[in-house]
Amino acid sequence: MHRAFWAAASLLLITACSQEQDAARAGQPARKPLYFDVKGFLDNQAALLTRQQPAVEKQVMLRDGQVETTRVEKVDWSKELQIFYQADINKPALRGAYEAQNAPVGDTVTIAKTYRRKAGVENIVEQLRVEQNDTKKGRIEAVLTQDNPLFFSRKVLALQYQNGLLKTYRVQGVQKLILFDTLRYSATVTVLP
Repeated sequence: MHRAFWAAASLLLITACSQEQDAARAGQPARKPLYFDVKGFLDNQAALLTRQQPAVEKQVMLRDGQVETTRVEKVDWSKELQIFYQADINKPALRGAYEAQNAPVGDTVTIAKTYRRKAGVENIVEQLRVEQNDTKKGRIEAVLTQDNPLFFSRKVLALQYQNGLLKTYRVQGVQKLILFDTLRYSATVTVLP
C-alpha cells in the first residue's frame, strides 16, 4: 500500500513538472524586465568575451594598502562576472520594490537612470545606476549593503563598456564582523584589446 502511494505521488510530481516544461516550450511570453536587465547584459557580455578570449589586467589592493597587478591570459567569463549578478533587481519578488528616477549627467548625449530601493524593502541592492549614450558607451554601478547586529557589508560594483563590449570593472567593499577588524578590499580589472 505504501508503495502504491509513493508511486502515485511520484507520477503526479513528474506529470506536473513536464506540464510546466511544456508550457515554457509552448512560447508563453517571458515577462519583460521592469528594471534595467543586469542579468541579460551580463549573459551577453560573458558570451561575447568567451568567444573573443581577451586577456585581462587585474589590480588588487592588499590589506596593507599595496596594489598588486597581474595579467591573466585565459578567463572563465561566467565565473569572472558572477559577483555582478548580485545587482540583478528583476527577480519576481522585487517587482515594484525600486523607484526609478532619471539622473542628471554632465552631457546631453548620456541617458542615466537610478533605481533606488524603497523604504521597508529587504534586498541587498540598495541602488543601481545605469548610464548609456548613443555611442554604445555606458556604465553600470550598484551599491549592495547588508547590515545586521553581527555583520555589516557594503560593496560598490561598477562596469564600464564601450561599443557594446566590457572594458573595465571594479569591486570595492568593506566588511565588519562583530569582534573582528574591519576589512576593506578593492579589485579593478581592465579587459585588454
